[in-house]
Amino acid sequence: MVPPPDDNDHGCAWREYAEHLGTKVDALQAELEVLKRAFARRTEKMGKMPKVPRPPRTPEEIAERRTEQALLRAEKVVTEEKTEPVPDRLKKCHLCGGTNFRSVGTGRPAEIYSYVPGYFRRVIRTREVIACRCGGCVITAPAPERWAEKTRYDASFVAHLVVSKCLIVTPLYRLEQSFARLGMPVARSTMNDLFRRAGQKLEPLRAPLFDAIKNDFLVHVDETSFTMTKQKSKAFIWAFVGRSLTGYMFALSRGGDVPISVLGDSSGAVLCDDYRGYDPLAKKGARFRCGCLAHARRKFFEAGDVAEAKDALIIIGAMYAVEYEAERRGVVGTPEHLALRRDYTRAFFVRLLRLARELRRMHGPKTLLGRAARYTWSNQRELARALRDPRIPLDNNRAENALRVVALGRKNFLFVHSEEAGKELALLYSLVVSCTRVGVNPVEYLADVLDRIDKTADANYAELLPDRWKPPPKPADPNETSLFDA
Repeated sequence: MVPPPDDNDHGCAWREYAEHLGTKVDALQAELEVLKRAFARRTEKMGKMPKVPRPPRTPEEIAERRTEQALLRAEKVVTEEKTEPVPDRLKKCHLCGGTNFRSVGTGRPAEIYSYVPGYFRRVIRTREVIACRCGGCVITAPAPERWAEKTRYDASFVAHLVVSKCLIVTPLYRLEQSFARLGMPVARSTMNDLFRRAGQKLEPLRAPLFDAIKNDFLVHVDETSFTMTKQKSKAFIWAFVGRSLTGYMFALSRGGDVPISVLGDSSGAVLCDDYRGYDPLAKKGARFRCGCLAHARRKFFEAGDVAEAKDALIIIGAMYAVEYEAERRGVVGTPEHLALRRDYTRAFFVRLLRLARELRRMHGPKTLLGRAARYTWSNQRELARALRDPRIPLDNNRAENALRVVALGRKNFLFVHSEEAGKELALLYSLVVSCTRVGVNPVEYLADVLDRIDKTADANYAELLPDRWKPPPKPADPNETSLFDA
């Protein structure tokens, strides 16, 4: 017997259309979730690196640290001592009513810090003019020495200008307003001319700086774009980070000829990202490429809140925990550091490769997880270099950090006008950033080098690099007496 037809189960066209719309909505919902993960605001909360507790400081270390801070305050802060007497209206004993008081100890000090705005100093040097009584000879005192011809701005002013733009990343129009508020109006065009003249004056230091970086075993390399007004396509600034110096190279393209021109005939390791522009350097020279684990981690982080990405982040976090332990022990770059990597990091890296191989088979090349897995799997040889040499770090963060100041400058003063201006900017970046790495005051360094470079022989230019520069001796105080003075 055939059952009667159900009124709710008829096969009309409207029901089929409704089922079709439901399937399409489900597909659109799944695609929306993927797009949310891809374009969501990224935070570094997921996959946070484990914190390794640092050992407590000994009393000797605490005392040494306090002494260093006290010396720093003594050098940078002008101390003025005043004695505040007790007012007469308070000189009355609450117990006996007497007014006969005596001093107790040295008193109670109270520190108050105040800010004194900076100022400019103008020195007017009058050059004597003498004439012979015969009327046929007039002699004028020689002009004072200057760091550049036909300029009334001292090298210290130019050094402050360079550091303000390259390190503090202040545009020239803001410096113009700041100087005007301090009572010294300086035209923006004048500052731009001084900036470029400083770059041209320091040009002889470019070759020895990059030669010093070339001699280092490990060099971190990265690049970022920069706008130049004289060409439609973007130019690029490359960062080459050595052991103690950082060199910036301005180029019109992102081609592989730039790293070859800097490191082509040197040997060692070059740590970079997955950009194929570094392949010619590895093929031509004696340097081998090393991979960046931070880039691999970023790919998994971008994959979103999925279990497989979390597993990868946990594994990578464990690899960094080994590095923190080596830093805590003070054995970075030593055979003991290599032993830690062989005992622990190697096992975590193998787990990461197995996970990447599985994800590579399960997810397509255009999915976020597929991209992350393929990046790790295709760069496993470069990433494994650090497991065999403790001098090689896991990531290229040094070069990435070196480009932060360039990115800020690109946002604040936007562009350079020509290739020559870009090269001068890159050289000044190199000197200023290298000063910060070796603990040298960049203003004092530039002010001294701008005065000394013309008096230095070509063979001694390397002595003016930030890591080898020595400040000039301070002039002796004529009022200061010595114990050996008779």
